[in-house]
Amino acid sequence: MSSAPGPGARAVVRVGGPAAREVVARVFTPDAPAADRHLSPGRLALSGVHSPVPADLYVFAGPRSYTGQDVAELHTVGSPPLVERLVADLLAAGARPARPGEFTLRAFLAGKLDLPRAEAVHAVVAAGTDADLTAALAQLAGGVTQPLHAVRDDLLNLLADLEAALDFADEDITFVGKSDALLRVTAALARLSNLRRQLDGRAVSGRAVRAALVGPPNAGKSSLFNALVGGAAALVSPEAGTTRDYLTARLTLDGVDVELIDTAGAAAAADAIEEQAQRLGAGAAAAADVVLRCAEPGDAFTGPAASGELIRVRTKSDLGGDAEPGVVSASAVAPGGVAALRAALAERVAALARPPLAPSQSRCRHHLDACTADLTAAHRHLALDDPPELAALAVRNAVGQLGEMVGAVYTTDLLDRIFSRFCIGK
Repeated sequence: MSSAPGPGARAVVRVGGPAAREVVARVFTPDAPAADRHLSPGRLALSGVHSPVPADLYVFAGPRSYTGQDVAELHTVGSPPLVERLVADLLAAGARPARPGEFTLRAFLAGKLDLPRAEAVHAVVAAGTDADLTAALAQLAGGVTQPLHAVRDDLLNLLADLEAALDFADEDITFVGKSDALLRVTAALARLSNLRRQLDGRAVSGRAVRAALVGPPNAGKSSLFNALVGGAAALVSPEAGTTRDYLTARLTLDGVDVELIDTAGAAAAADAIEEQAQRLGAGAAAAADVVLRCAEPGDAFTGPAASGELIRVRTKSDLGGDAEPGVVSASAVAPGGVAALRAALAERVAALARPPLAPSQSRCRHHLDACTADLTAAHRHLALDDPPELAALAVRNAVGQLGEMVGAVYTTDLLDRIFSRFCIGK
């Protein structure tokens, strides 16, 4: 499956490999000879299903496909039982289930993608914010590795000159002068420094994670706000509607900065001021990364629409009530009454604060730092007229670090760590 699970207007099942078209032909019959070599409308003959199922077959021939091999996609109705039957029939026809990230792994092994761009495919799928998506798309377009190709090529040429000089040390032949070698190493260091700043700029979003408390009036939102913040930041009263404007406070959960927002209770507005308070509260909830939807025991969970991560909170748990699956119980007056809520909120914000590209950026920064150290050593050896073998060895190590970064040099363990994070079908 390469489309989202569950029912939908269309489901996509992707088959890749040298025998992809032969396998698909055992379950798919075109309506007519294909006028377009890429698209064939037709029908599926599925075991256990009496009527043919309409489908479209898209064929992407290798080596110009995503993976470099033949890829066939069957687009059909998004009925989960029919899709499960289709997958089972394809397996019976000779296919096997794809492993996580196997299609992108094949693209990498075929030279279609370098390693940072392959990692960016996963980051695009996992992006939860516009900033994450923008950074992932920039890396997918080659924003990280394109500048490195010129650096690596120049360093390989420099290494060839340095090692040639070692081979002809007894001859009066100069392959590269000291000043030229120093300039080329300095230029490479400057490019690596610029790329390091680029990676650092993408590593953080620049703002705290926003979490909003929403719910009906007198649901205990302000009491939880004070308990989480650790002080009397919001007015608390038995009278409903104490909070008219929304309040904000900063706190840190497991090293992540959080902007906690206490909104006015969601209710019909009695005057212009309350109407504005409702509008502000709804806007804060819509812009929040995490929404804490609060309700007293026995009440339904209501509140303004929200697009962020949702945590349902049963407030005033000290008054009693049974535990509910998927609901966090909290009390602002009982000892340790907000511990479970704090833990649930910390887990959500930690996931949001860690961008999808973080593993890729961490790996790239490691190789950039090691490469920079090797080139700095090469510069020092050249400047001090140390034995030429030392400068050549340092440049060779630097080239090796760049090769590992872009995937020109890799190990099976490294590929397993990277592609095991992918979903099936990518």
